[in-house]
Amino acid sequence: MFLYKRILFCLLAFTLLHVETSAQNFGNALRPPGRSNGAGTSTDSLQKRDQNADSITLFYKLYNNNEIKKLDSSINDFFVHYPLPYTTYNLGNLGTAANSYLFSTPKKGGFDAGFHAYDAYDYTLASTPFYQTTRPYTEFGYLLGGKGEQLIEVKHTQNKTQQLNFSFEYRFSNSPGNVKNQNANLNNMRITAHFQSKRKRYESYWVMLTNKEASSENGGLVKAALLDSLSLNNPYELETRLGVSGASFRNPFNTTIATGSTYKNNTYLWRQTYDFGQKDSIVKDTVVIHLFYPRLRLQHEIKLESSQFVFEDKTPNDINYLKYFNYTSLPNSAVRFADNWNLVTNDFSLISYPQKNNSNQFLQTGVGYTYLSTTLLGAQKWAEYDLYGFGVYKNKTRNQLWDLLASGKLFLNGYHAGDYDAQFYLSRIVSAKGTYLKLSFQNSNRTPSTNYLGITQFPIVSLKGIQKENTVDMMGELGNTSTGFRASFNYQLINNYHYFSSGYQAAVYANPISYISALLANKIKISAHWNWYNETTLQVVDQAAPIHIPLLLSRQRLAFEGNFYKNLNLSTGLEMIYHTDFKVDDYMPLTGQFFVQNSYMLHNRPTANAFLHFMIKRFKGYIRLENLNTLLPTSSSLGNTYNFTAKNYPGTGTWFRVGIWWNFIN
Repeated sequence: MFLYKRILFCLLAFTLLHVETSAQNFGNALRPPGRSNGAGTSTDSLQKRDQNADSITLFYKLYNNNEIKKLDSSINDFFVHYPLPYTTYNLGNLGTAANSYLFSTPKKGGFDAGFHAYDAYDYTLASTPFYQTTRPYTEFGYLLGGKGEQLIEVKHTQNKTQQLNFSFEYRFSNSPGNVKNQNANLNNMRITAHFQSKRKRYESYWVMLTNKEASSENGGLVKAALLDSLSLNNPYELETRLGVSGASFRNPFNTTIATGSTYKNNTYLWRQTYDFGQKDSIVKDTVVIHLFYPRLRLQHEIKLESSQFVFEDKTPNDINYLKYFNYTSLPNSAVRFADNWNLVTNDFSLISYPQKNNSNQFLQTGVGYTYLSTTLLGAQKWAEYDLYGFGVYKNKTRNQLWDLLASGKLFLNGYHAGDYDAQFYLSRIVSAKGTYLKLSFQNSNRTPSTNYLGITQFPIVSLKGIQKENTVDMMGELGNTSTGFRASFNYQLINNYHYFSSGYQAAVYANPISYISALLANKIKISAHWNWYNETTLQVVDQAAPIHIPLLLSRQRLAFEGNFYKNLNLSTGLEMIYHTDFKVDDYMPLTGQFFVQNSYMLHNRPTANAFLHFMIKRFKGYIRLENLNTLLPTSSSLGNTYNFTAKNYPGTGTWFRVGIWWNFIN
């Protein structure tokens, strides 16, 4: 009941906040066909539209990205709606700590707290959409899985009038888990607003992001080998290394975490711009349409961020802590480690537009200041600052064939002085049939995360000095938007690679590391209704490096698809996900870190999922029977019945999911 009250309260409060405010519009690039380009008497589609028409024009662009996008209406890929992509694995069920099968390093200088086990579930600024819609749009999603797993999603956006758009997104997930002490829940909320004055000079963006991940930590099974001899074929029978097993119970409505991690982060952003430029107007059928071409833009952005990382065990067992985690410094009552961070960022920039009618060509230069603060053990305050400069040059030609981006950010002074990011990106539309070529180069230099340096309350053995991690990343991609073909090649050279050599020890690998990956994704049409989707990634890394990844990761889908009975869009078939054997990272719940280990080899079967996806008008349905591979008994050739995601962490057995996503045009 509390969940629904929270959703209704947020929607009502935000609507009332803007009910008397003028409306907003994205600008020339985002305006649908037929829309007026300025103030004055016009035939604006938002004002003259037939309210009974069952149609909508809906666009969006992402934060710091001018590319116009549309909502994904496809149904063949379930992972469009599922919080984790198939390239990411968790520790047993939705909401637990997650890691990627594909190697990557943070390529951003400046502050990083170093806790990333739950990043995959977050709403982020980079993925924040700003919409423009001709009618109010609402989408509701509900997913029900095995053992009481549930996922709820709500999305709403509307233009109050032409100048103002706002949107609201909320996601809640609760999963009791397949074994004891594994319940996890997610709470994500995002609210945005975008305002543009009638004369197009002033523009304002506002974003509020809140993320909370709360997951019980069970430390893995005490005797994972017993999975193959369960009396009731229920992994819930087995004991775990953390948590009070006798008090554990499975309840889909329970969000209490007695032993586990709770990560929270909040972001509040306000960006304002004011343009100087050239006014113009055109007369069309006796209607005067006012135009404005920006030539110089003043931009200011303020961002407030807070984050909290907590591990807590209210009833610790000192014997288990010593035996399984080699940890002895237990208090008399409870274990609690907590880091709290606050960041305030201000930046100001100037943006110049060389061509008045091409807003996708611009030069931006600016400076920024960030204040960092936290409280360490003994209530000791720690505070620092960063002063940085940045520049961006963007040029997407008016014929839309060439797209060039060059950007750089350098930390001039403060705690992270010397950090930098430099990026160059070039793309070209090769043919009218949708073939494109992309090339990119990136070089980053970053200070170790704060927990690596001992600025933390967690029991982490810090580095003895600051050795900046430097990464050179080169990528090339050839693809076709109409056929779905995509082939890419990526090379990375990393110096002073930061990692955890144990659950507590932060470390630096001083030798250079070379990493190469290649991706092939394509759709093969077998017959009129049968399609084969292939996604295969090959990865190679220096053998001596402390990086363990599968050589091959592949997803294959064989689907029967088509439009039937006029309104039925169907996709049904079999999906298989496979990775080669590798020494998967272990996980330390006390520090929230995945760390390198050299003794356990992950030997999993291919994961097999049967699916039935369909869409009837604005209703989407997903019916899935997953992990069919667990129906086969353990054997030396096929491996264990349960696929593991880390040592002592089994995945789920045969898992049934049914979900609906329904959108409404008001």
